[in-house]
Amino acid sequence: MTKTILVIGTYDTKDDELSYLTGKIAALGGQTVSMDVSVLGDPADPTDISKHAVAEAAGSSIQAAIESGDENTAMQIMATGAATLTAELHANGKIDGMIALGGTMGTDLALDCAQALPIGVPKFVVSTVSFSPLIPADRLSPDIQMILWAGGLYGLNSVCKSSLSQAAGAVLGAAQAAEPPKRERPVIGMTSLGSSCLRYMKLLKEPLEARGFEVAVFHATGMGGMAFEKLATQGCFAAVMDFALPEVGNLMIGSVVNSGPDRLTAAGLAGVPQMVAPGCIDLVDLAGWQEIPERYRDRPFHAHNRLIKSSALTGPERRDLVQDILARLEPATAPVHVVLSTQGIEEWDRPGGPAHDPDALDEMLDEFRKTVRPPLELTEVDCHINDQGFADAVLAILDGWVADGTVKVD
Repeated sequence: MTKTILVIGTYDTKDDELSYLTGKIAALGGQTVSMDVSVLGDPADPTDISKHAVAEAAGSSIQAAIESGDENTAMQIMATGAATLTAELHANGKIDGMIALGGTMGTDLALDCAQALPIGVPKFVVSTVSFSPLIPADRLSPDIQMILWAGGLYGLNSVCKSSLSQAAGAVLGAAQAAEPPKRERPVIGMTSLGSSCLRYMKLLKEPLEARGFEVAVFHATGMGGMAFEKLATQGCFAAVMDFALPEVGNLMIGSVVNSGPDRLTAAGLAGVPQMVAPGCIDLVDLAGWQEIPERYRDRPFHAHNRLIKSSALTGPERRDLVQDILARLEPATAPVHVVLSTQGIEEWDRPGGPAHDPDALDEMLDEFRKTVRPPLELTEVDCHINDQGFADAVLAILDGWVADGTVKVD
């Protein structure tokens, strides 16, 4: 089946480049829908979606954007309209993927358009600032693809054609190869870390599948948590087992290894039943290149690899983090069950391990006991989070939810 790609850009200044891109997609057997997000100028030829239609989709007009006298205000009008139309086109079956082209202005707008599409829909951005620290993690759609627009700041040339031609093939190929989730079985969304630190998924996956569920495990290192939250918002999960929460602590200390300000909120607001455990909240992670915040510089750091390094939180800091976690859970519109493993929350905090700190662990447990209030429920298990006893307790809670209809298996 022929796939249709939405091509987004400022056709007044990048008409040649965008026309080259659409021509490449057509030559490869794809179809395109062109969207002009210019403000001041006009394309050489009309686009499928005009700049006026984009501004109107934002409840505004091109004239209002011009009269604002501010390029940022004008582009945000266009970004709002472009994202709205992108979502509508996909919902109506008119497009199978999107590709956008731009510098900082076009990239800013393109990120909103990518966020407007569900996970699994190809979304490519060809940008002069791809992979730049200018782009914060919370602006990225979890499955976005970015290609550096090398040599493409002004005018079409053989260098930038290399980027554009690869991008054309990539987005069309992705649309042709994409396999949307079939959702033949209800999905349990689970968070974890590498199996050396948190291992419960090895004990839970097979029993959950035997109960008729599919299990999707997300790596809680920033983008993984972001994808988890996005899918929860889209109603993809029958229930979640959110047992790895270092991203919340990372956000608290200012680490870039976070999933944005909405972590631990999407499932609850979407009415998805949640089991939550404080896995690995004793540790905080920083990017390998990130400067250590001053208040943490007197603590030993473990360099996991060249990309990520970790340090431990004190007892009082863990109390603060517990308060933050529970505040995020309180607005939930579906059952929330907190599961505390009283003998440890990650493999390295076992007796003799490098992160073993029983006093700080006790402070964390005490804060949960004092703070969890109905309708949130609390279960304590006298074992480590990586022990069979923890997995058994989790399965018992899930079985109860299935029995009373809170979680649907069919």
